[in-house]
Amino acid sequence: MRNDNSATGSGREALQLLDVAALRAETPGCRKVIHFNNAGCGLMAAPVLDAMVGHLNLEARIGGYEASAARAGEVREFYTEIAALINTTPDNIAFAGSATHAYANALSSIPFEPGDVILTTRDDFVSNQIAFLSLRKRFGVRIVHAPDTPEGGVDVAAMAALMRTHRPRLVSATHVPTNSGLVSPVAEIGRHCRELDLLYLVDACQSVGQFAIDVEEIGCDFLTATCRKFLRGPRGSGFLYVSDRVLRAGYEPLFIDMHGARWSEPGGYEPAGTAARFEEWEFPYATLLGSAAATRYARKVGIEAIERRTPALAARLRERLETVPGVRVLDRGPRLAALVTFEVEGWQPEPFKAAMDARAINSALSFREFAQFDFTDKGVEWCLRLSPHYYNTEEEVDHVAGAVAEILGQGRR
Repeated sequence: MRNDNSATGSGREALQLLDVAALRAETPGCRKVIHFNNAGCGLMAAPVLDAMVGHLNLEARIGGYEASAARAGEVREFYTEIAALINTTPDNIAFAGSATHAYANALSSIPFEPGDVILTTRDDFVSNQIAFLSLRKRFGVRIVHAPDTPEGGVDVAAMAALMRTHRPRLVSATHVPTNSGLVSPVAEIGRHCRELDLLYLVDACQSVGQFAIDVEEIGCDFLTATCRKFLRGPRGSGFLYVSDRVLRAGYEPLFIDMHGARWSEPGGYEPAGTAARFEEWEFPYATLLGSAAATRYARKVGIEAIERRTPALAARLRERLETVPGVRVLDRGPRLAALVTFEVEGWQPEPFKAAMDARAINSALSFREFAQFDFTDKGVEWCLRLSPHYYNTEEEVDHVAGAVAEILGQGRR
């Protein structure tokens, strides 16, 4: 995929594969707003909502414990669906309350010692960077950032050289950062990690549900994601992938509980043999069932068709925005996702977003504190982020670009 994708190319082909009108009819929110904040939360489809409400009604009728027991088979489908989505087995999947929760559990399983190196990129998710800084404060680890290429995105060759020099305790990469449309070459990084037998953690929060994800191809030991974004699941849901080699090596979260382990004797416990050791006993079962329904829905729509259409809509939006006076599109890199970020001249962030809200266009703000390296390099304090998805239309893309132009024009007047 190149950053010059447009709706006249792969996007049109994907449109022929997708019944967009039917998908929009199954998405109640499409009747209310132009939702270009899928990188924040995707609009839930009716089957997702039905799964959640149906389980809550069952809990109200027969009790929470009893409802989860009655739905045990459907609960297991969460693991089956996620496993099929990313090419692994259900035993390698753990449910999590969020991608950040999953990421923290993965980090907590690594026995860091003073002087250990975490090798990462400059295009990482803000919470991950804060977690690394917290580990540095508590355990004395070192954080090394691989440099970027001139066109944007990590220099994989330079990162591989740093792997050989530092022999890091952990290599970490974010597939698509929250503040940019950049797609990082996580599989290329993974090949070097495998060659050097290094532990590899991938944040796929913004790519799951937008791109086809294959953990075997990526070669990661851990992969984290949320269900609320491009997968279109409910808030408060995510998952952690744990590789077989990590499970065999005995990695486990710092605070393992009665779900993740068995209290085998007064002075000992036995961790679960699967990724369940990274879960807790208490589950939001309605949320989990909604996440299973969202994953099933995405797979039924077709991840390959989604991967062609969604970034193509974003490419069309960038093309339109680049013609608007006072707009600077910020996304850089050889491959771009459906996160479109841009700076606007002469506006403060909250009033500009409020003007978009007034037009029933959902968007998001991103600030320098979310991307200290990237935004410093680009010389911006804030930007607006627009993130279309496959159920959005070309007409909506053009309308949104026109709204941006209108708002800027009114500001100049």
